[in-house]
Amino acid sequence: MAYRLGVDVGGTFTDFLLMNDATGETHTAKVPSTPEDSSIGVLNGIARVCEETGINPTDIRLVMHGTTVATNAVLTGRGAKVGLVTTAGFEDTLQVARSYCPGGLAGWVSYIKSPLLAPLELTIGAHERMAADGSVVTPLDADRLREELRRLHATGEVEALTICFINAYINREHEEQARAIASEIFTDTPISISSDVVPEMQEYERTETTVVNSYVRPQVARYVDNLQRALEERMGGDTHLSILRSDGGLASARAASESPVNLLMSGPAGGVAGAIYFCSRAGYDNILTFDMGGTSTDVALIQESRARVRRETYVGDVRVRAPSVDVRTVGAGGGSIAFVPELTKALRVGPESAGAVPGPACYMKGGEEPTVCDANVVLGYLPSDVQLGGKMEINYDASVKAVQKVADAMGIGLMEAAEGIVRIVNESMFGALRLVSVEQGYDPRDFALVGFGGAGPLHANALGILTSAWPVIVPPGPGVLCAYGDATTQVQDEASRTYLMMAGDLTDDKLMADLKELQERAGASLRADGIAAEDQEVAFQADLRYVGQAFQITVDFTEDELRGRGVSLLTDAFDAEHEQLFTFKLGDGHEVLMIRAVARARTRTIEAASAGDASASLADCIIHQSRFYVDGEWHDINIYSREKLHAGLTVPGPAIVLEMDSTTVVLPGYAAGVDTIGNLLINPAA
Repeated sequence: MAYRLGVDVGGTFTDFLLMNDATGETHTAKVPSTPEDSSIGVLNGIARVCEETGINPTDIRLVMHGTTVATNAVLTGRGAKVGLVTTAGFEDTLQVARSYCPGGLAGWVSYIKSPLLAPLELTIGAHERMAADGSVVTPLDADRLREELRRLHATGEVEALTICFINAYINREHEEQARAIASEIFTDTPISISSDVVPEMQEYERTETTVVNSYVRPQVARYVDNLQRALEERMGGDTHLSILRSDGGLASARAASESPVNLLMSGPAGGVAGAIYFCSRAGYDNILTFDMGGTSTDVALIQESRARVRRETYVGDVRVRAPSVDVRTVGAGGGSIAFVPELTKALRVGPESAGAVPGPACYMKGGEEPTVCDANVVLGYLPSDVQLGGKMEINYDASVKAVQKVADAMGIGLMEAAEGIVRIVNESMFGALRLVSVEQGYDPRDFALVGFGGAGPLHANALGILTSAWPVIVPPGPGVLCAYGDATTQVQDEASRTYLMMAGDLTDDKLMADLKELQERAGASLRADGIAAEDQEVAFQADLRYVGQAFQITVDFTEDELRGRGVSLLTDAFDAEHEQLFTFKLGDGHEVLMIRAVARARTRTIEAASAGDASASLADCIIHQSRFYVDGEWHDINIYSREKLHAGLTVPGPAIVLEMDSTTVVLPGYAAGVDTIGNLLINPAA
């Protein structure tokens, strides 16, 4: 019997989702993360989930893994020392950068630029030049380059090498020649060339992206190689390791090691993929997601079961030209600390978090400051009179003591202070949801709202009230949904080409021919990972703008759609999206900047696992009676076991639904139904 394993490494916990390919049956587990070496936590979790289920590790054929290794390398500044080879005269490309400073006008006064990832002292200029049309202006001086590379190698400082020549996106010949020469000298050093990593126009973005790829490449490759070897030792040689990409697809271990710049937003992408998996199967294709963890909340907008993907990825103050799911983050989590500034006496929540250590006061790990989690304990949303998930005990008195600090500072009652903390964090998340909906021209009322993460289901009903997005959906295993996303996505890769052509001058036949060439390039990458052509599916994209604009919009389409409507398909889709975002369209003057093909492994059908015992009544699902406080009064409640609930049952509010990895609050005046997929659907009571 074959199994697949989804693994999501977080700052506090590493989550696991083991799924039977044939039946859809799942098993979940959580183990503490091991920041010193994430692979240790991964292997510990595999051992636990196999021990708890009695499943032989050799039966696990696929391991899908979301990782923050690349992200952390950039954020902590602990990547490789990068040497840069560029066209002579353009050595200062990274220093010049773009005239953008975080913080607007005030940023020019206070902003301190981070050190360059490829310092000038490790940068050399190669004597070569390509014209903008790809013709050779100056041939590469191979002998001179070899001499300069030997000098650079002699410094002993270069741990990864980047080659990025002017106009190489249109003609890669000189970059390939330079790589061949460099590989003779830097025999044990990874070498990245821009025409492989990001063959797109705009020299600064292309250089920065390729440098970042080199910066994280040794660390990611070491991690992936070590994990692959450990998996093979423990599970046998048939286990296939894939890493979640920033755009929500999967990369093979090989592709991840060679192009780690595509992994910078691997973590948040897993939750979005998991939400799409459960909601699309239940018939909800347009959703807003919010993933609330211990430190922050990630939100995204999904249309027609497709996540919005932006062509740039931001990590700290580093911006790279790599696709990523359009996720916005706000510093609002279960561990966010509430405080009252002495000057204003106005309650604030976050962005500082208690994190895993010392954590919220209620966990009794040394934390004493009031957090959102402690406020939920005081209000009864996290009941202290029953073990959470059957395992975790919380200390009510410790939470009361912490939240009382806020109450005393403001001169109000304990319960009022706790409600204030929860309302403020809810408003913060609501603001983030407005960023991806209202400010993009979308009405939240046209979407369902999906709450997940360890703390998301606690606040999901309240966020539904603020957004008027119904139903509010809490998928199965919300606390490990990122691992679900890892386990249910498919391997993909893409090939792109700079076009720079007016749509009016472009024929349908030329566009189709060029897309087919890109399809072949993208498919070759998947075939190198053992995915046959018949097991692949492809989608196309084009970046368009009106002539003179400084930005572009990406449109998605299929081969069948293109054959039916031709180039007008692209321009019409661009006009519609432009009008959605900016309330107007011009209707002509379209310029096609880029085209690309995205190839992915064909989706495999996974049988849905049944939820609960169909013979159980609602009363059979009650495990405890308690009470919680909302809108200034206490309410008696039932606490239900989620694993006992099944399709057809409706949980009336006020109530709490308890499971291993999260707790769902159903407020008075609302009810939570259970669908055939196992989702909880919260709606206003009839």
